[in-house]
Amino acid sequence: MVLKHNNQLPNQHFRKQWDRRVKTWFDQAGRKQSRRLARVQKAAKVAPRPVDGLLRPAVRCPTLRYNMKLRTGRGFTLEELKEAGVRRKEARSIGIAVDHRRRNQSNESLELNVQRLKAYKAKLIVFPRKAGKPKKGDSEAAEVAGAVQLRTALFPVEQAAPVAEARAITAEEKNVNAFMKLRYARSAKRTLGAREKRAREKAEEEANKKK
Repeated sequence: MVLKHNNQLPNQHFRKQWDRRVKTWFDQAGRKQSRRLARVQKAAKVAPRPVDGLLRPAVRCPTLRYNMKLRTGRGFTLEELKEAGVRRKEARSIGIAVDHRRRNQSNESLELNVQRLKAYKAKLIVFPRKAGKPKKGDSEAAEVAGAVQLRTALFPVEQAAPVAEARAITAEEKNVNAFMKLRYARSAKRTLGAREKRAREKAEEEANKKK
């Protein structure tokens, strides 16, 4: 710090009410314990349902920058539920999230989420509303008795990493100049209008000569 002129020397002393300007973390251990108790209480409250909550679809992130990534979405579309054989009003009652606004933009996303639903249904255990009085669609008594609450992630979304097969470079590929190919394509795009205009004028001149 450069000092100029006949001014007072800087001598700030932040001693008054210093505790307002200090961030402490003495409650770290206590908060950890509170979070753990909250998790246990939540698991007991939602039992025997999965701790992770509702089953969610695998969707692509929006925009060109992030659309190569898969993540969990808000809910399954009505089309996905129909393909998987799940009624829209039944879905929420068996732990499946529904989003009536989302639309399937591709067959790949539709198939992916239909497979998720079918895998979920294969492992699903439906408890009867009244013990000892099962209805149509409820699981068998042996399955209900042996049911264990799922405390881990419910069908986590896995990124499908594309694996390129190794192969030898062909002679044709070696002779291609990729840089010049891109430059020619860029030039052709830039001069497209002028070339079309020139061709149109030439055709008109040829037509006028014939007359």
